[in-house]
Amino acid sequence: MLDQMTPAERGAAIAKGLQADRLPCNPNVANGVARIYGCKISQFNRDPKILAQAQVASYRRFGYDSIRIFTDLFPWAEAMGAKVKFPEDDTADLEQPAISDVSKISTLSPADPYKDGRLPVQLEAMKYLLDEVKGEIGCSCGVVGAFTNAFFLMGVDKTLGMLKKDPESVHRLCRVSLETVKAYAAAAMDIGLTPTISEPMSSCTVISPKDFREFSLPYLRELVDFIKSRGKGVIIHVCGQTNKIWEDLAGLGIAGLSIDNVASIAGCKLAVGDKTKILGNVDPGGIMYSGTVLDVRLKTLECILDGHDNPKGYVVMSGCSLPVETPPENIQTMLDTVREVGYPVCPDRVREMIAACKEQMPDEEGTDA
Repeated sequence: MLDQMTPAERGAAIAKGLQADRLPCNPNVANGVARIYGCKISQFNRDPKILAQAQVASYRRFGYDSIRIFTDLFPWAEAMGAKVKFPEDDTADLEQPAISDVSKISTLSPADPYKDGRLPVQLEAMKYLLDEVKGEIGCSCGVVGAFTNAFFLMGVDKTLGMLKKDPESVHRLCRVSLETVKAYAAAAMDIGLTPTISEPMSSCTVISPKDFREFSLPYLRELVDFIKSRGKGVIIHVCGQTNKIWEDLAGLGIAGLSIDNVASIAGCKLAVGDKTKILGNVDPGGIMYSGTVLDVRLKTLECILDGHDNPKGYVVMSGCSLPVETPPENIQTMLDTVREVGYPVCPDRVREMIAACKEQMPDEEGTDA
């Protein structure tokens, strides 16, 4: 089944309440685009053209609704002095924080996105990306929030301990982090991309809502307001459980809230669906990576049933970035299921499709039911 509209046409039609061919869908393929394009993930760290071309190749194959320049969580901390390890063909990881003692916070300086670390590579990739698909599909760039970046400057365990023992130093880390991510966001917007914000350390699985409101929310608000002042809508993703901070996040005036698979679309819709679009939340590991095509189809349908009538809109999406080795047939199944459902969504038909899926599911002993 082929799409009848480009992603840009689809998004504009739905926003205006007009007929569209289907709901927007973004599987969040992430660094798995290397498998589609046929390159090593490590090439993304030094070759902007390959980074952009891999993103375009994956989009061309599956036909999803958004492309994002985002390789890992660490380019901003790296640009401020952290050490990052780069596997030959896997996602980068933090090797050593930028500093090891609060006395060194004063030595940290905001990164220059045009000079420091891998940030110039990513900015250059954005230009190649727009050369290929501008006007056809929305293009964004990922950036971590100031609070999350602070953890990578000092180290996760040490920063967690500082929330109670040395809150002033945490705020100092967040402040210098914010200047880095704002500078990067500004450079990306100058090119023409829209920043999206990832704040995994703000998860209620990691910190309390009280700590979120004290240490993360003020800097998120400043970053969101900065991006909005440039005429861009902001989508935020926070991993894990987030129900206790949904109101805080939606209150920032964001364009969309991306939720993890452990969260509830129905609950999020009830809580903040009148304030923001919801994106999510097919399980990236248990379903998209490890599941069968039937598992993917079933969960995609269930998410559509829960989210399609959200007052501010809904995007079918995975609950987080997909694992690199996610089977391409599972990604294709998510898109094909969304295409089959069409738009506007008929909930009774979706329920029938769900029932048909469940009839095909094997029983607990692994034999056909």
